[in-house]
Formats: sequence, structure tokens, C-alpha cells
Amino acid sequence: MASRLRMPHTLVLLFAIMVLAWAATWLLPQGQFQTAEDEKGHALVVPGTYTAAAERVQLSPLVLFTAVPRAMAASADIIFFVLIVGGAVAVMRATGVVDAVLGSLLRRVGHSPGLLVIIGMGAFAAGSSAIGVAEEYIPFAAMLVSLCLAMRMDAMVAMGILIGGYGIGYGVAALNPFTVQVAQGVAGVPPTSGIAFRLALFLPFLAIGVHHVWRYAQKVKADPASSLMHGIEPRHAPPPEYPALGGRLLLVFGVLTAALALMVWGIAAQGWYLVELGALFIGLSLVVGLLGGLGANGTALRFGEGASELATTAVLIGFARSIALILEEGQVLHTVVNGLAGPLNLVGAHAAAVGMMLIQTLINFFIPSGSGQAFVTMPIMAPLGDLVGVSRQVSVLAYQFGDGLSNMLVPTNIVLMSILGVAGVPYDRWFRFAAPLLLKLVVAAALAMVTAVAIGYQ
Repeated sequence: MASRLRMPHTLVLLFAIMVLAWAATWLLPQGQFQTAEDEKGHALVVPGTYTAAAERVQLSPLVLFTAVPRAMAASADIIFFVLIVGGAVAVMRATGVVDAVLGSLLRRVGHSPGLLVIIGMGAFAAGSSAIGVAEEYIPFAAMLVSLCLAMRMDAMVAMGILIGGYGIGYGVAALNPFTVQVAQGVAGVPPTSGIAFRLALFLPFLAIGVHHVWRYAQKVKADPASSLMHGIEPRHAPPPEYPALGGRLLLVFGVLTAALALMVWGIAAQGWYLVELGALFIGLSLVVGLLGGLGANGTALRFGEGASELATTAVLIGFARSIALILEEGQVLHTVVNGLAGPLNLVGAHAAAVGMMLIQTLINFFIPSGSGQAFVTMPIMAPLGDLVGVSRQVSVLAYQFGDGLSNMLVPTNIVLMSILGVAGVPYDRWFRFAAPLLLKLVVAAALAMVTAVAIGYQ
């Protein structure tokens, strides 16, 4: 089924949405809400103040092309931060420390399938939650498949551990710089604020994923014919050798742990944001590269390669920001907000929060870039939350759930399709496994949204 899917490139989809946004500036009523600054200087929409524009703004088709460089310039801090993080992650992987840590983990739990599922999913979820690891998981697909096969399970269990953990980690991310921090910045929310509630959600959501994967694994071990991979020849042999986590790699791991602690302290105690965090990742890359034996040239080479791998993501951010820019300049952004707020206002804040999450889930099909989606949706969802009585922190949480959880199922997600391709798992078989899991997680997310509104999550 995956081979028959012919989805356009994400840039094509974004440009198509830009065209629709431009057309909307001609077709929709133009107008704006009044805004007022809160005590922190953030401009908030004043409910009930939407008024039609006195004169209609007519945007030329040329705006479709001029909006992109202007939007990229306006998003320069986010774009450069993404490139820096991409370079830093590439340096970390080149030292071998990532492979060594995960390999050591898998060796220790290899004798126990249950521990493999619990600790494996927990590790992948934690990596995505903390630093937004995604593409870096692709090389581990083959390793996990071979390990699961050796333990009398199938490739689907391996995908449940890897993709399930990755999706849950993004959905309830605590610090993810690509999603949480970007969305909070766009929404005018302090970086990493509200982390306690997100951390409280981590274990319950992880438990749902572990239960789903482990129940399936037990069924396959009891009856191999019940496997969703039945009839498909396994692609990977039992596990290869992993680098040992010792010597200089252990030292590198200690530096990474210290850097993460420093980042948390800097954000919480010193008010660090993208400039300071970018500086931290540059310094971390240099130290880790030298300690890991890459040398100055090797570190620079790996850093450049890692940054280049996220060049498309950086461009996606610019194109995605262009959509909001066109809607803003055409004076229809607030019209869209007003249109969405109408139905959601009728159902109350709790149901409105759930509705916002479902809208984000649908949008993720068309804009699978987490950072890009934040720039498309948060300029709408943040003021929408103001109107329906939902805090901006809850609006960010709705974005997180909608973007992160559905990552494990939408076929436009490049990471998902790459992992399945490496593992030799057809998308239609994966869909049958993952759809029920996503449904369970969405129900749990809806309950979490209602709870967040009830406790006044800020």
C-alpha cells in the first residue's frame, strides 16, 4: 500500500496551502480583532471585538513569492536554531555514543522481552521528549528487528517499540526544541513552562503504548500465525555487534548528560532562549567532537553534514510561516480565527480544547514538519484559545498531541516511512497495528486536555 501512495512533497503541499491562503484573502471577509497586551507584553485577542475591515486589501499573486524570503527572515532565529541542533546531533552520532548507549541498553534487556518493550519504548520516548530525536532512530530499525526475531517476536513488535516510543515522546514532549519550544515561542508562552504537567503525562501514555505492544507480542509468541507479518520474509538477521559504552564514549555520555542539565538550568533560572540554547549546542558539538576522537576537521565536517540534513526542514519553516504571513497581510487570519471560534464557543472550553487537538491532528497529515506546523497553526490556535477560554499553554498542548501522536501513522511522515522501509514492514500492515494504538492515545489525550482546562494549566 505504501508503494501506491503518491503524496506530493511537503513543499508542494505547503505552496498549495499558500495559494489557498492567497485565494482566501480575495474570497473571505476581511477583518480583525482588537488586541490588548498582558502583563508580560504579549498581544492577546480581545473576545467579541471582531470587526470587518473598512477597506479591502488586495494582494497581488506576487506575494506568493515575496512572502517566502520575508517569512524566512522573520523566522531566522528558529531556522538557525534548527540547523545548529541538526549539526550537534550529527556530531553526537558520529562519535558512536548514541549507538553505544542504545546498544548497551538492548544487550542488557535482550534476555527479557518484557523489559525490552518497556525500557526500549521508554528510551525512544525519552529521547524524542527531551531533544526531539526522530531521524536519528532510523538506523536502529534493523537492529531492533533482528533482536525481536531472535526473541521469537516479529518485526511489528520492533516497530511498535521504536515508532510507538517516538510518537509518544513527541506527543507528551517535555523539552523538545523542535515542537514544544517553537510552539511556545510563537504562542508567547515562556520556554519549557508547564513542564510538570507534561512530565506527569509521560508515564501514563507510555504505559498505554507498552500495553498495546506487549499484548501483541505475547499473542505472536503464542501463535506465530497470528503475526501481522505472517507471509512476509524477514529482512534482517539476528543482532549485530554494538560499540561498548566505555572509555571515551562514557566520558562523552557524561558531557551530554551535563549539557542537558545545563540547558534545563539555563532555561529555568536564567531565561535562556534560542540564542543561548544555540550557543550551548555549538559548544557541546565542539567538546563532544574532540572528546569523541573526531578532531577539529571531523567535527566541522559532521556538523556541516548534520545541518545540511535539516536544510529542508528549515525551508519548510519558511514556507509554513508564509501561510500565516499571507493571511495576516490579507486581513483574513482573524476571520479564520473567528470562524473557528464560533462553533467551539458553543461547546464550552473543555470540548473546545479537544476540538483544537483534533484539528491539529488533521493538519499534521498535510504538514508533518513539527516546527512548520507550529508556525502554520499556532498563530491561529493561540488567539483561538483566548476566545474560547483556553489558556495558551493548553493551546500548545493541543498542538503537541495533534502533531506528535499522529506522527506514528500519517504516511506523509518521512521518518515513519523511512523506518518502515528499513525494517521491511509494509505500511498497510503497520496501519492495522498502529491505528488502534493511536485511537487509545487520542482518547487519553482528550482526557488530558479536559483535565488541563479544569486545573487551569498555565
